[in-house]
Amino acid sequence: MPQPELPEPAHPDLDSMLTRKFGKEVANYFSGSPLNRVSFLRTDHPFLSAALRHPTTSFLLFNNLNPLAKDPTKLAYASYQEVRPLIGEDPYAKGEGELIAEYNSTRMIPQLVFLGLDEKNKQGLEWNIYKGAPYFALDVTPKGSIETAANSVIKELQSKGLNFVEGRMHMSLPAAEAAVYAQARALLDWNVRNPFCGQCGQPTLSINAGTKRTCPPADMASLPTSIGSTTSAQPVKSIERPPCATRKGISNLSFPRTDPTVIMAVISHDARKILLGRQKRWPPYWYSTLAGFVEPAESVEEAVRREVWEESGVTLGRVVIHSTQPWPYPANLMIGAIAQTIAGGEEIVLKHDPELEDARWATFEEVSEALKVGTSGLGEPAGEGYKEGNLRLPPRTAIANQLLWAVVGGFLGGEHKM
Repeated sequence: MPQPELPEPAHPDLDSMLTRKFGKEVANYFSGSPLNRVSFLRTDHPFLSAALRHPTTSFLLFNNLNPLAKDPTKLAYASYQEVRPLIGEDPYAKGEGELIAEYNSTRMIPQLVFLGLDEKNKQGLEWNIYKGAPYFALDVTPKGSIETAANSVIKELQSKGLNFVEGRMHMSLPAAEAAVYAQARALLDWNVRNPFCGQCGQPTLSINAGTKRTCPPADMASLPTSIGSTTSAQPVKSIERPPCATRKGISNLSFPRTDPTVIMAVISHDARKILLGRQKRWPPYWYSTLAGFVEPAESVEEAVRREVWEESGVTLGRVVIHSTQPWPYPANLMIGAIAQTIAGGEEIVLKHDPELEDARWATFEEVSEALKVGTSGLGEPAGEGYKEGNLRLPPRTAIANQLLWAVVGGFLGGEHKM
């Protein structure tokens, strides 16, 4: 399957002092969303009600985090009329305060997330000074008390030739659709993973159009009752819950998490070789740049140096941030860096962290050739012209590919140009 094009960066033709000094901005796959998130409207329920039912509104549906699609290269969207049997007439008819006051943990509510407005659609919803076609994400996974309604929606869409495309990596979508998919999947996944409060353990309620969860101070149900139960406890007077720290001020337990991850192209001290590593599960000859999570109270530069030393034994000097990539599996922000070793720090030692099966230095020429003919996803064949036994690298939808292109393409100001 052909690799999709990458998104254009914002203002690609803009001439500015920063562009002249640092070069053109780099946009990676899963970024470049066509939607304006208008995050300040997420608590405006009259706006959300209008957006929900506007004729230009699109709903991106997920079943067990698998998106509705026409095929692996094209997402499919549902209309309000098609999802109404599941979500009801208007889940935003009441304000957040009223929904919290009426909270009943035994009542299952389909997870709905407002994604933003496509302002290029001139027929879209007009709201104050904002105009665009609204986009929502909806979890239609059949479970609990909504199982029957969810199955009905799924069967209706499947009768139209649509299906939920399975697989962890949906990297064959056009760039703009990939960005919408990434936002939707990451937020739905976070909601699915956090049905209970991380502070007190009680069930939580999705608010802020699906981008925040709150721990209500009271519950109309008899607790404990599992979320998604098909039988509800007899309604009783709202039961006060124990005190919870998340109800006081701002709490990061209530908002979606994004895990920062560093990924780096490491260059030798003489700027002639690039450090690559491979895991045991990867196909033969398939290598990539090194990567790892940023730890608490650690700068990006420190994380790059630590991860490279732990995984390969190589000692780094200068670290420069190149570009970033959202990665919705489940919620990472890949922070791409280019780093160079110190003199005498290039010896590879794999005895510290056993994550890598192998690490090695590859010449700029070898990497350049692999970027031309040897890139592919993990389960896909190499490109046309590849010779068995030569180096293989990640596809251009991976930030590792972009980092390697930058290095061999002259990011350091050297002579190696493609």
